Amino acid sequence: MASQQPARGLNTDDIVVPPFAFVLSAFLCLYRGSMVDVEYWHVDVFSRYAFQGNGLVVVRDDVGLSTAVQQQLTREVRQFETVFISGVDLLGRTARLRIFTEDEELGFAGHPVLGVGAVLHSELSAAAAEESWALELSSRIVSVLTRGRDGWIEASMDQGPARFGMTVTGELTDRYRRALGLPLAAVRADLPMQVVSTGLPYLIVPVHAQGLATAHIATPDFEAILAASGAKFVYVLDPATPEGRTWDNTGRIEDVATGSAAGPAAAYLIEHRVHPAGVPLRLAQGRFTGRPSTIEVRREPGDGHYWVGGPVAPVASGRFHARLTD
Repeated sequence: MASQQPARGLNTDDIVVPPFAFVLSAFLCLYRGSMVDVEYWHVDVFSRYAFQGNGLVVVRDDVGLSTAVQQQLTREVRQFETVFISGVDLLGRTARLRIFTEDEELGFAGHPVLGVGAVLHSELSAAAAEESWALELSSRIVSVLTRGRDGWIEASMDQGPARFGMTVTGELTDRYRRALGLPLAAVRADLPMQVVSTGLPYLIVPVHAQGLATAHIATPDFEAILAASGAKFVYVLDPATPEGRTWDNTGRIEDVATGSAAGPAAAYLIEHRVHPAGVPLRLAQGRFTGRPSTIEVRREPGDGHYWVGGPVAPVASGRFHARLTD
């Protein structure tokens, strides 16, 4: 029998280990721009219950997603708006936000800010009765207050003071009326069309109840027409209820509940003495989409800031884990 040779020990000198930086670089070259692996939450804003109110997807972006990928994700989930959060500091109660519609990035929007506040509140291991957040958008830092409730979170945001823009008169009034498919009798003759902003400029169009029911964007160049008054979007408002409606500027999608329009709508009603300044306003929206919602607005007596808020209900959470095309 042949004698057995002793096993040769592993000689680490025989192994060439590439530097860590080289391995990491190779990995990033292989996957950068082609893989997405991020956490998300789905919430319904302005509702205590799931599948009501205004849906929102909140994406935690700790990997530095490109603007193009953020826009792709927004189109994929098909919510009116999707928000991406980064730089989250739960101890400091801060985060940075980027907000997208299917068509563009927005510098400000209402229900995404409230939704982020609620999501961050739910991530706290021991939340206080009331938490205060400083959420940074591209154009401003917004203060948000959150309170935990039984199965939902109450959130409100400081939209600041209202800024009043153009009061629309003459031929432009008729042009807007026709662009919204409204007969003359549907528009309130005792109140003006006016641009108001607490972050996004809305053209407030006051109508009677039948005008609210039949209003729609009836022209493909509506965004260009709005630009003539300095407005970004339109908000058709029945002051008697009060109840409002708005759409993306193509008229393709009607928004369920528009936090960024609620402050301007309340300011408009107070300015024109339809609603008293010291009484909180409850603004209805979403009835025509089958998801009726109520937005709460109050005007602070001292500084005149408008606080907009409502309940936020959790719906789902998970991860986007997908390979993108190069």
